[in-house]
Amino acid sequence: MSDSKVETEKSVGSEESVADLKAYDKTGRMHRPDVKTVLLCCLIGILAVVWGLMGIAPSLTSEIRVLQPHPNHQWIPVDLEITKYVPEQLRTLIGAEEGELEGMKDSHEVRITNVQVVDVDGDGKNEVLVCNATQNTVIAYSYQGKKPYESRLDEESTPEQMQEEFKKIAESQGFEYLWKETLIGDLMLAPAHATVVDLNQDGKLDVIVSVLGDIMPSDELVGEVLLFLKTEDGYERRSLLTDVRRVADVQPGDFDDDGDIDLAVAVFGYARGGVTLLENQGDLQFQDLSLLDRPGVIHVPVHDYDQDGDLDIGAIVTQDEEEVWALENDGQGNFSRRLLFETDNYDVGGGGLVAADLDQDGNMDFLMSQGDNLEFGHGWPMPYHGCVWLRNKGDWTFEAELIGQLGGTYASAASDVDHDGDLDVVLVSMSNDYANPQNPSVIWVENEGGKFEKQHLIARQPVELITVDCGDIDGDGIDDIVAGQFRIPLSVVPDHPVRVWFKEKR
Repeated sequence: MSDSKVETEKSVGSEESVADLKAYDKTGRMHRPDVKTVLLCCLIGILAVVWGLMGIAPSLTSEIRVLQPHPNHQWIPVDLEITKYVPEQLRTLIGAEEGELEGMKDSHEVRITNVQVVDVDGDGKNEVLVCNATQNTVIAYSYQGKKPYESRLDEESTPEQMQEEFKKIAESQGFEYLWKETLIGDLMLAPAHATVVDLNQDGKLDVIVSVLGDIMPSDELVGEVLLFLKTEDGYERRSLLTDVRRVADVQPGDFDDDGDIDLAVAVFGYARGGVTLLENQGDLQFQDLSLLDRPGVIHVPVHDYDQDGDLDIGAIVTQDEEEVWALENDGQGNFSRRLLFETDNYDVGGGGLVAADLDQDGNMDFLMSQGDNLEFGHGWPMPYHGCVWLRNKGDWTFEAELIGQLGGTYASAASDVDHDGDLDVVLVSMSNDYANPQNPSVIWVENEGGKFEKQHLIARQPVELITVDCGDIDGDGIDDIVAGQFRIPLSVVPDHPVRVWFKEKR
């Protein structure tokens, strides 16, 4: 395998242009400053020290772009009710009666790691598939309709509870939304992602779960790839890969053209990780092969990126480096590595990678969210936070363009939000500057003939959102939005584990 780098920026051709370069471009790439810039920075540093000695405390402020909702597009926000889950094995172990433990107060933080709008059971209707790292479950929620809201307030309700209840009634327009839960699997430590695929090709949709094993940074061999095989009675659990570092994503594809389904595995780890191929040997047995050695791989979207008739693998690396790679398939399951995007600004904070043909030219592009700024505290938005469109120009050339700006952007999803036939982009923020109530947590970026210059507000609450997806949840033919919350340690924001925004039909 050989490395080949695809350049995505033009070189600077003159000394005059070098002097005008900024520290970062719009996509977060860093450029070396000239001597005058270095001297100016030193002078600023000296002044800062002098101000500190004089007792003058400088303040950090960020330019906040105040957004408004689009007047022609509205959503109804609804919290998906996450009931407390107690494994049957635990009840049996301590001799608790059914329902006894469910009423106990749960002090765990909200940790939703992934949400998807996907048809889990193959009935033609989408479910909301939720990976929950608080209760260590993967559950599918099927929308069952709505009924007039029945208040749960009584004479012992506090003013805060009353206020919250009235707000919920107003937001949901007086209706209660009903859901049916289907447990896919439990008793796994920090599930990161679930992938729906008929792995054994028996006509039933199975679910493959990427298991971190530890929500905190770790290079321990705690990760797993679990298969929940669909049966007549539910799901049968099988282990496909163990003794591996934290696994963040698994995506399927017949990479060697032998008729069965192989798996691309994103191993995040911490200081060590990479992309692993699980080659299907038959009878649900897999042989693992390392394709890329890089720590911090989050997503491995699979597609025929070079349109040569076979499936390739994309990968985003966000730990020691900030990169996007492609693993080019020769059609027989042999891969060559291609570096598609890199930056020496290690603070961009890549949050994930989504495959989407944004310009609908037949070449599959990438949406790269960047804004993981937890290293700097809980709210320091930067001008390069947002969504980078890596536009596939063909011949493994990808052009980077920042198409949405949102402090602390952690995830993105493509959807035709305004129903004009093209793909817009929805963004969510995990750690924006929420001390200012005007800062949004969910926005959409409008596609106008390939230009992404208009941003519209969807919501300012809830905050600390880590995952988002779009799709038709209620069966009205219009894409809705679902997002999951991941509470930052020590934060004091209200709990809203999973929120759905139903798009109003007009």
